[in-house]
Amino acid sequence: MYLKKVDGLRQVMLPDGSILSRADLPPVDTRRWVASRKAIVVKAVTHGLISESEALSRYSLSEEEFSSWRSAVDSHGENALKVTTIQKYRQL
Repeated sequence: MYLKKVDGLRQVMLPDGSILSRADLPPVDTRRWVASRKAIVVKAVTHGLISESEALSRYSLSEEEFSSWRSAVDSHGENALKVTTIQKYRQL
C-alpha cells in the first residue's frame, strides 16, 4: 500500500476519542452541503487537520460562509447547521 504525500496531518483525535482523517472529509466537488458535511469541515479546521485557507480553496467557500458555519457550531452545536434550524439560531 502506498500513501500519498500530503502536507500536514493525516488524522487527528477529537475530544470524544474518535479519529478524523482526511478520508473522512467531503469530496472536493461537493455542491450539496448538508449539516453533517459542514460539521466535518468545521471539525477538521478546528482541530488542525486542514487549515482554514485550505478548506476555503478546496471547497470554494467564502470566508463569510465558513465563519458563519464555525460561529453556529461554537454557539449552538452542530444542529445549528441544519437548514431547518437556521432561523431558530440566526443572530439578530
